[in-house]
Amino acid sequence: MIAVAGKRHLVWAPSLGPPDRLLTLLALALSAVGLLLVWSATRMSGDHALLVRQAVAVGGGLVLMWLVSRVDLRVLRAYVPLAYALALVSLALVLSPLGVRVNGAHSWIVVAPGVQFQPSEFAKVALALAFAVPLGELRDGQRRPGFGGVLLALVLAAVPIGLIALQPDLGTMLVFAAMVAGALLVSGAPKRWLLVLVAGAAGAGAAAWQLGLVRPYQLERLLVLVRPGADPGGIGYNAAQARIAIGSGGLSGKGLFNGEQTAGHFVPEQHTDFIFTVAGEELGFAGAALIVLAVFALLWRGLSIARQAGSPYGTVLAGGLVSWIGFQTFMNVGMAVGLMPIVGVPLPFVSYGGSATVAGLVAVGLLQAVHRSKPMQA
Repeated sequence: MIAVAGKRHLVWAPSLGPPDRLLTLLALALSAVGLLLVWSATRMSGDHALLVRQAVAVGGGLVLMWLVSRVDLRVLRAYVPLAYALALVSLALVLSPLGVRVNGAHSWIVVAPGVQFQPSEFAKVALALAFAVPLGELRDGQRRPGFGGVLLALVLAAVPIGLIALQPDLGTMLVFAAMVAGALLVSGAPKRWLLVLVAGAAGAGAAAWQLGLVRPYQLERLLVLVRPGADPGGIGYNAAQARIAIGSGGLSGKGLFNGEQTAGHFVPEQHTDFIFTVAGEELGFAGAALIVLAVFALLWRGLSIARQAGSPYGTVLAGGLVSWIGFQTFMNVGMAVGLMPIVGVPLPFVSYGGSATVAGLVAVGLLQAVHRSKPMQA
């Protein structure tokens, strides 16, 4: 089936290669485990609305994953400017009266009563598509992106990162920076550009400090990381309770739906940012480790897709997506076990959150599109 849109053709599955079934299976398994853990984390409240919303998000995300995976990469490339522009507009609207503040960050837009979404999650998809253009579309004779291509990619990344800094959302900023670093690495760009990226991040941090964009609670979270036992009844409460919940699970856990810490809601935001504590308590070290291994397996498949992509654009796109999922997983698990500051990032495919769930599954669909697409002609 071919649908004509102007001079571009939307190429569906009959003209594409087979999907990566293991990648799909891993995304399905992680999403299913996430639903079980969200159910466990919220069931004692007697309100099943959160579980229903998450199930709807997973269902919608899977549909979008399937649709995106069946589109030729050349068609996706054609709509990159539109996706990037919509991402910037939505990030700007967050700072308008349409935006609302949740947990200290002005990161959400209310669509209707009880219905809101987080534009920064979808901006990750748009950014991965956008900076793959200057880094992955090389001129004849080029083996790696030149000065102009790398500079343009950094500019494309700097605009949404700047808008997110105004929210402020430190966790998402770090994820964006990791995406850019990963894309630069797989593109073959000179390593000095990574130093430029680090210097730019340091400069942005200094500027945020001078402009008063760094909130006191963010500094307190860094203090808790340096001094894990600091104020366990105050600023260190979240981190202390997370460690207690995970540690109480032992090797095999207390059993799904049998976690005392989980049932008592001792860990704040245990269905979102701290969902890993539910896994640690109820599934134990063995179950939590299996979740981490499943994510690692998904990342391994993503890296294989990047390495075998039929075009530099596909390689860079896959590299950015893998960097996003990998770094965000590291941040989420790290803050649950006390290795990283609490920055409020969800565990991909597992945490409650419609925007994050849908965006993550769309990212898997993009990896499938890279895997299935034929080599792009220059």
